[in-house]
Amino acid sequence: MKHIVTVQDAVTAFAPFMEPTDAELDAIEREAPLIDAELELLDVQIALLDRPVTPLGERRLRRAANKVLAARCEVANRLGEVREGDAA
Repeated sequence: MKHIVTVQDAVTAFAPFMEPTDAELDAIEREAPLIDAELELLDVQIALLDRPVTPLGERRLRRAANKVLAARCEVANRLGEVREGDAA
């Protein structure tokens, strides 16, 4: 009888070199407000998918989109500050 086995490693097995570095974790931490804002926007968009858009729904969508834009500006400004600090 032949045994069938997988050629690849298990999906959940991680080698130590596959862990995120401190720099990658810091980048995720800096972008956390943007990620949260994008998730909130997605939640609003999903909520509005199956119902007619009301003025309240439009306002929620607009607020969530503005929150994403503000978070993007904040992340971009902080990234610019970090880069300027590295150049000096």
